[in-house]
Order: sequence, then structure tokens, then C-alpha cells
Amino acid sequence: MHRNMLTITVVAVGASCMAIGYFLGKRQVLLARRLSDSKETRKGSSVSVQGKNAEIERLADVHEDFKMVLVVRNDLKMGKGKIAAQCSHATLGLYKKIVNRAPKALVRWEMCGQVKVVTKTETEEELLFLQSRSKALKIPTHITIDAGRTQIAANSRTVMAILGPVQLVDEVTRGLKLL
Repeated sequence: MHRNMLTITVVAVGASCMAIGYFLGKRQVLLARRLSDSKETRKGSSVSVQGKNAEIERLADVHEDFKMVLVVRNDLKMGKGKIAAQCSHATLGLYKKIVNRAPKALVRWEMCGQVKVVTKTETEEELLFLQSRSKALKIPTHITIDAGRTQIAANSRTVMAILGPVQLVDEVTRGLKLL
């Protein structure tokens, strides 16, 4: 009886490992195909990449390490759950903003393991200053604005997400402390 259970366990673990390997391999193929498709789209020009988005796409060709930094306004005194929700909104907002405009940059970030670092700032003015520095470097950002239904006032800017090559993102966020 124990031998049969051991055999079933070994088979189940082996099948699980094989399934995980299959899906991880499939994901890599999809990422590679997505990168290839974004090159073809730009060559075929059914969707053109313009302005600041063209710069982040060019940077994805030149730089290997990409990351996202989330800058949380500490002066709002949000609870942990509220911060988590606002960071999620900022991440998704930035992703949606650039998914069609700069797909190569997203693929590069995904291939780096979707690195996310959460930092803090003490004022809205500093958050807006960081956004202007990002824009000057042509790095995409997204600032989440809260609806005001729970802990904080409506229309409060809560979190900024910034995505790009590590070196450039660090130029903007270097002095910030981790949350």
C-alpha cells in the first residue's frame, strides 16, 4: 500500500513539474514572439510609435535592465491596504498607458522579472517634480488619483509609477527612501 502511494506521489510531482516547465517555456516563447511582433508592427507601420514613446522603445533596444518604481505619498498617511491598492492602480495604469504605444519596453521589463521598487515621498509637489524629471528624460509615468471613497480626500494624487531603464529611472528616484 505504501509503495503504491509513493508511486502515485512521484508521478504526481513529476507531472506537476512537467506542467510547470511547459507553461514557463510557453511564456518565454510568447514573450519572444511579442518582442518580434512589436518589431514587425513598427516596420509594417500599422501602428506608429511617436514622440516620447519612440524614445522608450529605442531605450528598450539599447538597455537590458528595466524596472518600475512606485513613489507613494507618505504625507497622506494611507493604511497598508490602501497603499497596496493604490500601488496596484498605478502599476496597471502605467501598463495600460504603454501596452500598445511601447510594447518593446514592456517586454524588456517582463524579461527582467517585472522588477518593482516601492519608495516614498513627503509631498505632492515632490511627486509632481519627479514626474516632470521623468518627462524630461522621456520615461513614461502614471499618477493615480484617488476617488476619495475611503481614507483620503477625493482627487488626491497618491502614487506615481515610472518604468524604464534602471540607469534612467535611478536618475529620477535615486534620493528616495524605500517605503
